Amino acid sequence: MTRPAASGRAQPSVNDPRPIAQFLNRPAVRGACAAAFLYLFLCAMRLMSTGFKGLAKIESSHDFIEAVFSHADNPFVALTAGVLATVMAQSSSFTTSLIIMFVFTGQLSFDAGVFAIMGANIGTSVTSTIASLGSLRIERQFRRAFSAAIVHDIFNLLTVAVLFPLEWSTGIVRNSTLYLAQSLGLSEIEKATNPVKVITRPIVDGMVQLLEWVNLGKMGVGIALAGVGLVLLLFSLAMLVTNLKGALLNRIEGLFSKVFFRNDLIAYCTGAITTVMVQSSSITTSLIVPLAGAGAVRLQRVFPYVLGANLGTTVTGLIAATANPQVEAVAVAFAHVMFNVLGSAIWYPLRRIPIAIAQRYGRLAAKRKSYALLYLFVVFVLIPAIGLIITELIL
Repeated sequence: MTRPAASGRAQPSVNDPRPIAQFLNRPAVRGACAAAFLYLFLCAMRLMSTGFKGLAKIESSHDFIEAVFSHADNPFVALTAGVLATVMAQSSSFTTSLIIMFVFTGQLSFDAGVFAIMGANIGTSVTSTIASLGSLRIERQFRRAFSAAIVHDIFNLLTVAVLFPLEWSTGIVRNSTLYLAQSLGLSEIEKATNPVKVITRPIVDGMVQLLEWVNLGKMGVGIALAGVGLVLLLFSLAMLVTNLKGALLNRIEGLFSKVFFRNDLIAYCTGAITTVMVQSSSITTSLIVPLAGAGAVRLQRVFPYVLGANLGTTVTGLIAATANPQVEAVAVAFAHVMFNVLGSAIWYPLRRIPIAIAQRYGRLAAKRKSYALLYLFVVFVLIPAIGLIITELIL
C-alpha cells in the first residue's frame, strides 16, 4: 500500500519491488550480470570439454575411438569417424590434434587423416547448436539464435558436399599439402597458453576434485562433468540473453555494429583472431549465439564471423603438427587450413544460400521446437551412422 505524502503524491512502501527492479535494470548492473554469466558460460564449456575428454581417455573409450579411426579404410568412414569423435569430445581442436597424432605414429594413414579432418569440421559446430537451445522459451530469440548456430553447420556441410567428392576423385588437396610440407623445414614450437583454461581453471579443478572426492570413478566423473556443464551452459546462455536485452542491448548493439561487425572483413578477422586467442572455435561460435538471439548481431555478419572462426581453429592443428615435425602429420594440418580457405572462397560469394537455408529452418524450428532436436539427431548422429554402415557394407 502507499500513503499520500504532504505534497499529495504517493510514496513507495517499504515492500515496493520497483526500486529493486529499477536498480537491476541499470545498464551497469546488467553489464556486470552479463559478464558474470559469460564467465559461467566459459566454465560450462570447459566442464563439458573436460568431461568428454575424460571419458575419451578411459581405456575402453580411447580404444573405441582408436578402433573407429583404425577402420577408416575408405574416405567416408574417415569422414564420419571425424564427425563422431568431435561430437563425443565437444572439441575439434582435441580431435584434430588426435588425428595428427595418429598420423604421426602411423596408426592412421595420411589419406584417412585428411578426410577425418573434414569430419571434425562438421562435428565442431554441434556445440553452438546446443548453445542455441538456451533461448528455447522465447520464439523470436530462439529463431535468431538457432539460425546463427546452424549457419555454421550449413557452411561446413555445404563445403564438405563440394570438396569431399572432388578430393576423393582428384586428391588435389592431399598432393599439394604433402608437397608443401616436404618443402618446408619446420622446427618444434611450444603450444600457446589458452587464456580460457587459465581463468576457468579454479571452477573446473574444484568441480573435478569434488566429484573425485565423492568417488564416482573415472566414468562417473566424466559423465557428471559433462552433465553439469550442459545444464550450466543452457542456464548461463538464457540469463546472458536476458541481461543483454533492454538498455544494455542498445549500447552493445552500437559497439558491435560500429566496431567488431562493422563490415564482413572485420567480422571475419574478429572470428579468426578470437579463435586463435581462445584456441577453440566451439567457444567462439557459441559466444555469438546469445548475441544474435538478443538481436545485437545480424545473421549476415555472423556468417563471415564463423568463417573466420573456422580458419582460426586450424592454428591448433598446426601447432600440434609442428611440435613434432613429420611430413604427413604437417600435411594433414595444412589440409585443414586449405579446406577452410577453399570453403570460404566458394561459399562467401554464394553466402545467400547458406544464410537463406539457416533462416528458413530457424523459423521452422522456432515454431516447432521438436525440429531443433530432430536436426541435432539427424545431422550429428543419424547421417554419420548410416553413412558409416552403408560404406562398410558396400565398399
